[in-house]
Amino acid sequence: MGILAVTGLAKEARIARRAGLVAVVGACDRKLLEARLAAIEGPIEAVVSFGIAGSLSPLLTAGDIVVANHVVSESEHYVCDPKWSKLLHARLSESRIAILVGVDAVVSHIAMKKNLMQTTGAHAVDMESHIAAAFAKERGVPFAAVRTISDGNNRTLPPAALEPLKPTGKPRLLKVMKSLVADPGQFMELVQTGRESGAAFKTLKHVRRVMGAGLGCPYIAG
Repeated sequence: MGILAVTGLAKEARIARRAGLVAVVGACDRKLLEARLAAIEGPIEAVVSFGIAGSLSPLLTAGDIVVANHVVSESEHYVCDPKWSKLLHARLSESRIAILVGVDAVVSHIAMKKNLMQTTGAHAVDMESHIAAAFAKERGVPFAAVRTISDGNNRTLPPAALEPLKPTGKPRLLKVMKSLVADPGQFMELVQTGRESGAAFKTLKHVRRVMGAGLGCPYIAG
């Protein structure tokens, strides 16, 4: 099968496939992601958590790159493959090595972000890395995580940005519009959220271009 990219959004998966990865979309739903991973048959050579993330640290702003050395969650702690992580960090010279924390619900408020950093020591948060790391451990294959920052640690996400995704990992645009109509005051915050996610996706494409096929995984022949 090759290298598996664990993503949350359809757009992340499209970028991953351009790097020759096999992408699984979780749509920010733990049960859905775990079911899709469990259904995978055939050999997997490596797993990477690939996509965007929220910042918990003032050192990370929209468009920054994080290469994880550890992934943590409430009760789990995973060490990322040191060789692969070192290669990612070396070739992505602007990246930061940091701890990623995986969560099962969106961390949307500034106070939540501050508390999560204090309790875990993580600098960034996403909803797939802990699940991807557990899957890689179960399969006995190398694991890495590379994420680009979307919302900063000083930003509370507007309600429209928190609407659940379709199972495909695409936004439910009608629900987003209904939220906006119900609360027009969030418009500027939603625009800012869009700008920040745009910066994150631009950098994610840069990661794919720089790392090339397989995202530089050192365990793939050829």
